[in-house]
Amino acid sequence: MSHSSNTDFITPVTQKSSRGYLFPLILVTSLFFFWGFVHNLDPVLIPHLKKAFRLTDLETAFVDFSVFIAYFVMALPAGYFMRKYGYKSGIILGLSLFAIGSLLFLPAADTREYIFFLGALFIIACGLTFLETAANPYVTVLGDPKTATQRLNFSQSFNGLAAFLAPVVGGKFILSGTNYSEAQLAAMLPSDKEAYLLEEASSVKGPYLTLGIIIIIVAILFVFTKLPDIKENKAEIEGSNIRHALRHKNLLWAIIAQFFYVGAQVCVLSFFIRFVTTSAGISEIQASWYAGAAGLAFMLGRFAGTFFMQYIAPNRLLMLYAIISILLTVVAIFASGIVTVYALIGIAFFMSIMFPTIFSMGIAGLGRDTKLGSSLIVMSIVGGALLPLGLGYISDITGNIQYGYVVPLICFLVVFFFGWKKWRPTATENNIALEIQ
Repeated sequence: MSHSSNTDFITPVTQKSSRGYLFPLILVTSLFFFWGFVHNLDPVLIPHLKKAFRLTDLETAFVDFSVFIAYFVMALPAGYFMRKYGYKSGIILGLSLFAIGSLLFLPAADTREYIFFLGALFIIACGLTFLETAANPYVTVLGDPKTATQRLNFSQSFNGLAAFLAPVVGGKFILSGTNYSEAQLAAMLPSDKEAYLLEEASSVKGPYLTLGIIIIIVAILFVFTKLPDIKENKAEIEGSNIRHALRHKNLLWAIIAQFFYVGAQVCVLSFFIRFVTTSAGISEIQASWYAGAAGLAFMLGRFAGTFFMQYIAPNRLLMLYAIISILLTVVAIFASGIVTVYALIGIAFFMSIMFPTIFSMGIAGLGRDTKLGSSLIVMSIVGGALLPLGLGYISDITGNIQYGYVVPLICFLVVFFFGWKKWRPTATENNIALEIQ
């Protein structure tokens, strides 16, 4: 079922027409899995590259910086690109950048230059920006507007499935389980040390080559699949700008809340293996399985959240989950042993609904500003670039990575405030939405 290029972005899909959108919805939902998978390789990459390049915690945080700064740089260009050329073109371009970045891991491993790994991650993330800018609002518009939040949570559950699989797969194929202290490395013959570091750097080749090939296949599938491509009409494009969009207070506060939420998610999950090997004294390989368990908890949290939202208002559920996340973060900071591992897994469960819930509440009632608003919320993912640097810095100066988790603690407080006070669209905004619809 196809749409003309003049289809209004915010026009709700009727129950009858939504059946025609089922396959495109399935195809778009698959993207949630792929970007979730590559994002959740980062917790494996951080301790891995820390070993291969002898990095500090602050230096390893540039893995996240390289990924999430791309969202800041590319979110608006991605939004403008899709205004002109539509979702399908944006998705294909995003997948192409995703594949190129994945394949660049091979020469990065050969040169053994940390900066090249960061560059490859940046290119992947530029592609992910296009995918997320398209997929999130696409899912909210393909179906009954009343169930948009539940539908987005369901699609994002596949992001959670990837969060479970990626650390386990990455841990198996990337982490060697061999750790040498600085003293042991200093005592090695130069040739032995070089061989060890080269082997560590090269172990990423197989997983990222495989990922790159799969993404190329998916891109080809999108090229040859007929999709209902939704574009905005000319009046809609001319009527929307950043200043106008930011008049919607729920959008402005959703951008702030999303900045802090994504910072919290990246801090908790990206440093998971590094954290639990320190706080609980377990091996990297064991830690990768616990990281997978955190991913599973994240996925189950999405499904549970989708279910509970039938009975509990999204903002109330957001507040409740934020409070529980705050309490668990306090445990992670001040406790020791295996309880800290379970605390982080618990946080993964309770923060799982935050991104899609903040997103859908942030674009509610935006009317013609919906797509630009979604781009601005995606742009706020830059929190995942900046806040982990704070965690890494606190870890380095205190010598205790657990103290660094005061950063996500503050982030969850901001999310609670958004759910409590700042999520509600104003009457004016609702009138704008009704007028355009």
